[in-house]
Amino acid sequence: MASEENVRILNIKQLADTSRIPAVELSKKMQKTMLQLKGEFILEDGKGVDYVRMKGSQLFHDYKDSLAPQLQNVSLDDISGDEKKAFFINVYNALTIHGLVEQSELPQSVLKVQHFWKTTQYNIGGLNYSLDDIEHGILRGNRGHPASINPQFKAGDPRLKYVVNELDPRIHFALVCGAKSCPAINVYSGGNIDKALDGATRSFCAQEVSMFTEVDEIWLSRIFQWYSQDFGNTDLDVIKWIVPYLDKKVQERAEILLFKLDKIKPIDIKYNEYDWGLNGPKPKYDPTEIHPNDLMEMENKM
Repeated sequence: MASEENVRILNIKQLADTSRIPAVELSKKMQKTMLQLKGEFILEDGKGVDYVRMKGSQLFHDYKDSLAPQLQNVSLDDISGDEKKAFFINVYNALTIHGLVEQSELPQSVLKVQHFWKTTQYNIGGLNYSLDDIEHGILRGNRGHPASINPQFKAGDPRLKYVVNELDPRIHFALVCGAKSCPAINVYSGGNIDKALDGATRSFCAQEVSMFTEVDEIWLSRIFQWYSQDFGNTDLDVIKWIVPYLDKKVQERAEILLFKLDKIKPIDIKYNEYDWGLNGPKPKYDPTEIHPNDLMEMENKM
């Protein structure tokens, strides 16, 4: 477990103006700045981040010195469902990048940062949120970490009032965890959230889902294994959820495999290796160098 002394709240600078800021107003500022950061420091593949160059930039300095601290004063009380979803996705991705940029030494893998998802935090509206709090508590409807039988927020937690009413599994293809196998980095708004999440899901599935009718195999991202409960109760449910987001030719192969899976025989479902190497302009890390404790942290994360 992460200890309190290891918690890193990255936006606690005191501001002269402590008046409350409507979430939609601050969300628009976040979107504008994140688009600028994306344009300057996201690599051509849409996934990688030039963390070193970002750290030394005026743009990032302004973000961490001025905009991020304003999250302390945000008011979430009147935010709509779509705006809330977009707001917390953007904040999650910004916090991930911020947390990695601020490492004293850029790690080969985010797994090398002890309890990264538990200890990396922002103060939002006067309450502290870790990356796990945002993902599992807020965006997954307080379903709790996949490795835990308990909800992320306990009864009476003041953050419960901001939990999304209905889990949208497409969030998994918008959240960036700092690894090479994470989805592409995008910026979301309440007005475009549905279309943007659809696009993010289709793009991710095009890269990470394969259907092979000649050998009756389905290959998926491990996200569908780790978070299977978010997509359905059975393997059949998960595949049915995926099919609408596949290209037409892949959909045709999927329908054949779905029929076999449902009516004839089990289909071999396999999962792609998840590359936990840092999503930056560095050589791919050597998996043989991962310490057993890091592997345990990965299992605890997922």
